[in-house]
Amino acid sequence: MPKVSVLMPVYKTEESYLREAIESILNQTFSDFEFLILDDCPDDDREKIVKSYKDKRIKYTKNERNLGITPSRNKLIDMAKGEYLAIFDHDDISLPTRLEKEVKFLDENIEYGVVSSWTKHSNKDKIIKHPITDHDIKVALIQNCELAHSAAMVRKSILDDNNIRYEADFSPSEDYRLWFRLAKLTKFHNIPEVLFIYRWHDNNTSISQANKMMNMTWRIRALFKAEFAADYQEFISKAKHTANITLFGFIPFLKIIKQENKTKVYLFEKILLAKIKTSSRLGEK
Repeated sequence: MPKVSVLMPVYKTEESYLREAIESILNQTFSDFEFLILDDCPDDDREKIVKSYKDKRIKYTKNERNLGITPSRNKLIDMAKGEYLAIFDHDDISLPTRLEKEVKFLDENIEYGVVSSWTKHSNKDKIIKHPITDHDIKVALIQNCELAHSAAMVRKSILDDNNIRYEADFSPSEDYRLWFRLAKLTKFHNIPEVLFIYRWHDNNTSISQANKMMNMTWRIRALFKAEFAADYQEFISKAKHTANITLFGFIPFLKIIKQENKTKVYLFEKILLAKIKTSSRLGEK
């Protein structure tokens, strides 16, 4: 039995992207894995590309008909034999030590069910630094999906024992919904290191389905706020609020930034005029 099952759905992936994705997994420093590749386009010719790699860890399957991303992800979970599930998308890049470091973390921290990492976009040098601790991740999830889905590794037992799978009703934000369901069942962690590169191009789901994704995101946030009221209040209290005052409607004059119980006032948006600290009990009755 493999330690890890790498799950990669494929759909009309550009050949160069697909090859780079596959090779990034085959070149991992951790080798005890099965690489499940599920093609959701029966009329496509990606089989030739995948089978050009003579690696016994690759297990290629093609759907008889197009199922869509959510059923395909669930099919991959059901096929997986590994203790851990490494989620991976067909056009992204896992850096060489990704699996090794995520496996090490889950092995050493049995109370954690999900681990991900910091990430980068292929067209930018900036590091996306997600919150690290379980508490900070869960508070941040109220506003953003702060666990990089394609960089994540999940204990399969958490999903199986609680009968949890991706939900098509929340597609294309099914990953955000999954984290929401797991939040009360296990702990989350982000390794503070870039282990994954997200490829940014015009066919990204976050671009091609932006409106639908935003609508689903708001729907999931509403559910999250209702069930995680305490975390939501903490998020609101820590959120940064900014106000700008202009002269004659266009000349920047004052910039006021309020976060938690601290307020800073800037003249012409740059010169610090005042720092104000208020009691956390101010206004309580």
